[in-house]
Amino acid sequence: MGREINLLVNYPKSNRDSSKRMAIKENARKIAREFGQEFFDGSREHGYGGYKYNEKYWTPVVPTFQDYYKLKNGNSVLDIGCAKGFMLYDFYRLIPGLKVAGVDISDYAIKNCREEVRPFLQVANATKLPFPDHSFDLVISLNTHHNLEGEDLVNAFKELQRVSKGKSFVILDAYRNEEEKKAMLEWNLTAKTIMHVNDWLKFFKEVGYTGDYFWFMP
Repeated sequence: MGREINLLVNYPKSNRDSSKRMAIKENARKIAREFGQEFFDGSREHGYGGYKYNEKYWTPVVPTFQDYYKLKNGNSVLDIGCAKGFMLYDFYRLIPGLKVAGVDISDYAIKNCREEVRPFLQVANATKLPFPDHSFDLVISLNTHHNLEGEDLVNAFKELQRVSKGKSFVILDAYRNEEEKKAMLEWNLTAKTIMHVNDWLKFFKEVGYTGDYFWFMP
């Protein structure tokens, strides 16, 4: 197994009031889990409330990944759950010669992606990635795999492991105590699997995940 490391340490902190997303109605979750226009560019109660590119978000993060994984010209990176490809665009823009690919279950997100990376993105399910074994030097999945459950979650991690050459990084919804669990359950819109960090670590061993990881907690 890899290590727990916050590779988004330089991602700008949000000033959003998380209390406004607490006690979400089930109908809002249903709409959000369709990952369509309402989730990305609809009202805030259904998701992002407008998912637009801003270089301030990923520009400071890319060098952290670049340094940690020694990314260079000719290397390849896959983003599972790439949405509109904003992070991949900044990888592509800031590391000359880097080969990028992205998949997302949302047809809406892929159709509204950054034009510069459109040729490299496609609609696909994390449970069945359309790539050969050991295709990518680095596989990234941020806040995506926890949207699955049961065998789908197991298969998604096995697929991630299959297409990676050995380096990967995921971020997952998690908690360390009952207070964090309560906040997580009230905040969450799309995740179907939210576990204690220790349970996630056990799960990694069970499915053979060997990459790095970090947690999202509101």
